[in-house]
Parts: sequence; C-alpha cells; structure tokens
Amino acid sequence: MRMRFSAGMTLIELLIGFVLIGVLLALGVPSFSAWMQNLQIRNAAESIFNGLQLARANAVQRNKSVTFTMPGPDSSWAVTIDTPNLITGEVAAVQSRSAAEGTPNALITTANPAISFSGLGATNLGALATIQVTNPAGGTCAAVGGPMRCLNVTVAVGGQVKMCDPKITTAGDSRAC
Repeated sequence: MRMRFSAGMTLIELLIGFVLIGVLLALGVPSFSAWMQNLQIRNAAESIFNGLQLARANAVQRNKSVTFTMPGPDSSWAVTIDTPNLITGEVAAVQSRSAAEGTPNALITTANPAISFSGLGATNLGALATIQVTNPAGGTCAAVGGPMRCLNVTVAVGGQVKMCDPKITTAGDSRAC
C-alpha cells in the first residue's frame, strides 16, 4: 500500500481556524475599546502636565511671566509669554497643542483656565488648582464606579505640578490626589 502525504490543510481545518480567530477577536474588542478610551485620558493628562511644566520652566528661564491657557473643554492648550514684544506689541507663543492630537474624546474641567507663572516659578493662584481629565465617550470615572480611569492634574500656589488618580485614597501613595 502506498502512503500519500498531503502538503496542505483541508477547507474544514481552515474554517475552524478562522472561527477560532473570530471568537478571540470578538472577546478582545470590548477591552481594547476601553483601553483606547483610557489611553486618551492618560494622553490628555500627560499633555497638560507637560504643558504646565513647560510654562513654569520658561517663566524661570526667561524671568518673565508665562501663562498656560486652556481655551475650552477639550484638551487643547497654549503657553504664551505675557510680556509683549517691544517692536510688534504681540504676545509670543511658546507652544500650543490641539485636542485633535490624539485626545478627541477627553474632556477638561477646571476653575482656572489660565494659570500664570512668575519668573520665580510661583503661580497667580490663591489656592491649589485642579484640572480634571475625563472621557464621557468611554463612561464615568472609576472613582464613582465607572470603567474610565480619570486623572487630575494639580498646580500648587508655589508652582509644583502633579498628576494624580482621584480613585486612589491610600495615604502615602504618590499617585493619590
């Protein structure tokens, strides 16, 4: 008797493989979607954090007042030097960021849309400023039982900037607000 070796796979084996891949993808898509929504919150919070640090560093470096401004509820921001140019009279822009740069669903809530840093790095604030970064498209924050890992960016009167998680309440944890 001769033995015949097949060099491929049957149609049924191929279909079973596709079904298994389809099931695995169907199980993974919801968690991937939540991960993407949480990633937008993280990106927006880190962007605001970095923008505030940039504003403070420029204020100290130039020994001039520099302002960090968030014009709307989205995650866009701008850093400008407050002293106008002597020749043109215009206020110089240091850097700006659009919400379209990776965080279209992030929502910013703050009582201080403009924070100025003096040449010594201190702010114009009378108390701690909190910038809350959420993502309503993904759901409510984990601090109130939702699926989103919302973050806060705080700015102290002395100019210290910190990113924290409002869900963490453990004393001594550096991630806690």
